[in-house]
Amino acid sequence: MKLGLIWGYWAAQPPPNIKELTIEAERLGYDCVWASESWGSDAFSPLAYIAAVTDRISLGTSIVQMAARTPTAVAMHAVTLDHLSNGRLILGLGVSGPQVVEGWYGQPSNRPLARTREYVALLREAFARESHLNFQGEFYNHPFTGEGSSGLGKPLKIMTHPLREDIPIYIGAEGPKNVTQTAEIADGWLPLYYSPWRPEVYADQIAGARDGFEIPVNITLNVTEDDDIDAALYPVRATLGFYIGGMGAKGQNYHTKLMQRMGFEEEALHIQDLFLQGKRDEAIDAVPKEFADEISLVGPPDRIRERLAKWEDSPVTMLNVSARDPETLAKFADLIKG
Repeated sequence: MKLGLIWGYWAAQPPPNIKELTIEAERLGYDCVWASESWGSDAFSPLAYIAAVTDRISLGTSIVQMAARTPTAVAMHAVTLDHLSNGRLILGLGVSGPQVVEGWYGQPSNRPLARTREYVALLREAFARESHLNFQGEFYNHPFTGEGSSGLGKPLKIMTHPLREDIPIYIGAEGPKNVTQTAEIADGWLPLYYSPWRPEVYADQIAGARDGFEIPVNITLNVTEDDDIDAALYPVRATLGFYIGGMGAKGQNYHTKLMQRMGFEEEALHIQDLFLQGKRDEAIDAVPKEFADEISLVGPPDRIRERLAKWEDSPVTMLNVSARDPETLAKFADLIKG
C-alpha cells in the first residue's frame, strides 16, 4: 500500500511547517504529497515550492478545479511543474460543485461529464505535442471562432516541450457515470469516500480501468492508546456532518448523494435536514458510527493493522493521511508501510 501526505488547501494562513514536514515525509518513505484548492490557495504553487526541497516524492493536485482554468492553462502549469520536479507530477482534476463553480469562478456547471471528457482530451493533445492544437468541441474551441472572435486566432503548439507526454491524469469523481468515465479516460481515480467493506458500490464502474489504474483515498487515521472507538471516531463524524449536511444545496450535495448510494440513504438525508435547520451538533450525532468507521482507520495500533488488511485487499492503491508533526508522520508510516 502506498502512502500519501495531504496538505489540502490553506485556511486563513499557510501551514507553518509545510517544507520541513514534507522533507521528513520523503525521508520516511511517503510516496506522494498532495495539495488542493477551494476558493483560497491554489494547488500548483505549494507543490512547486515543495519540488524545490525534495527529490523523490510525487507531487499530486487533489484537486485542480477545472472551472478555474482553461485546459491549455492547466497544461502550461502541468508541463512547467513536471519539468521543475523532474517528472514527479500527478495531475488530479475535478469539477467541484455548482456553488463553487458558479459562485466563485462565475462559470456554468452544467454537463460536467461532457466537459470533463473534452478537458482531458485537450490535455492529452497538448502533452503529446504531435500537432498544433486544433480542437472544436462543444465547450472548448481552439482556435476560438465563435461570436466575438477576431478571426485572427491560429492553432498553436505548447512552446515548452513536455518532459513527459504521459503526465498521469487522475479525476475526482463520485457519481456512477462519472466514475465509469474516469476509469475509461484517466490514469487514476480520486474517490470522495471509499469503504473496502462495500466494494460493490463501485465494482462495476471501475471494472474497465486500464492496467496500472491508481486509486488514492483520503482517510482519517487516528491512533489511540485505548479502545474508546466512539471518541476516536468523533472527528470523522464531525467532518462528515459538515460535508454531508452543508457542502451543497438541498438535493444537490455530492457528499449526501454518495452516502445514500453507499447504503445509508435515510441517514444521509436526515443529517442534511438537521444541518440545514441549524442543528449542527444533532447532525453530527446522526452520522452512523459504522459509516465513519468504514471510511477511516481509528483505534489502537493492533485494531488499525487488522482493519488495514481489508484496505490492502481492495482496489485502493494509496492511503492519504493528514499529519502535522514529525512524530505523527513517523507513526503513520510505521503503521501503513511498516
